[in-house]
Amino acid sequence: MALREIITEEDEILRKKSRTVERFDAKLHQLLDDMAQTMYKHEGVGLAAVQVGVLKRAIVIDVGEGLIELINPEIIKATGSQEDSEGCLSFPGEYGIVERPDRVEVRALDRNGKEFTKIGTGLLARAFCHEIDHLDGVLFIDRVKKMDTPAEKPHRKKIGVRLKRTTD
Repeated sequence: MALREIITEEDEILRKKSRTVERFDAKLHQLLDDMAQTMYKHEGVGLAAVQVGVLKRAIVIDVGEGLIELINPEIIKATGSQEDSEGCLSFPGEYGIVERPDRVEVRALDRNGKEFTKIGTGLLARAFCHEIDHLDGVLFIDRVKKMDTPAEKPHRKKIGVRLKRTTD
């Protein structure tokens, strides 16, 4: 495993649509392992391959319930609504209020190409939506209702896609 550099907001690759993964090989497994290590190192709860410069439809997520790897994910059902502060590893120190579905059902493939579905509520639903948006070149700042002011930033709980594993 190796840490990968996280692409930040200035890089236009973040606006590109990621390509479907077709090969489930050692190279993909290495990418997923590297992405997970990078996400944990930066205290994130989700990371899309495009955020490490790879235009493949692959994401990793861990909201405290264990690592979830999703290849070619798609949202097949979304219900409810939640509004909360959200951030992004590609936008360090930036947080804003984003509305997302409260319950999301996702269909994806695992690292070996086997299809599965996963239901997420609350933070997991938010992370699914945020990371799948990345695969389509959509950033959280495109969905922000209100960016946090400098005074609000230190007082916000770090939830969304950049989460401290401790409580504030």
